[in-house]
Amino acid sequence: MKNIRNISITVALVVFNSSFAQIAIGKQVIEGRSTVLDFDNGSGNTNGLILPAISGFPTGSLVNGTFIFDVTDNKVKVYENDRWKSLSDAGNSSAVIANNSPETGKGVIMGESASNAEGVLVLESQNKSMILPKIATPHLSVKNPYPGMICYDTTSKTLAVFDGSVWNYWK
Repeated sequence: MKNIRNISITVALVVFNSSFAQIAIGKQVIEGRSTVLDFDNGSGNTNGLILPAISGFPTGSLVNGTFIFDVTDNKVKVYENDRWKSLSDAGNSSAVIANNSPETGKGVIMGESASNAEGVLVLESQNKSMILPKIATPHLSVKNPYPGMICYDTTSKTLAVFDGSVWNYWK
């Protein structure tokens, strides 16, 4: 009887923790209670998030808030208000390494148990968000940025996206 009670408590904790899951990458502590994904932002960090590099627009269910690096016109884009918006000028995709491996499934979903959105990484939450990797002056500190890299510039306090040629900044 004692084992059944311990198993029940363990199962309850796993269910509770998975429904409120928060994930930290490269660090032990998450900033805030409303974060579904958080990155190591220690001093000297030069690691950003690399967006999927695709040719043309993704197929399947498009969802507002989708980010890509479009190698067709070499621009970082976001799907906003049911249309694509460029976040960069035309850059250069010559450094992009093609992924020709077959992909299966709908990708990884964080924050909820399911999602209608299709993507490599789907952050689906009603009350949590992602904290971008934070980098001070990425145009100076990131020595070899990759096309489609995105981060938060702590110096200018802007969203920074790399289009393969230059950094583009958004307030």
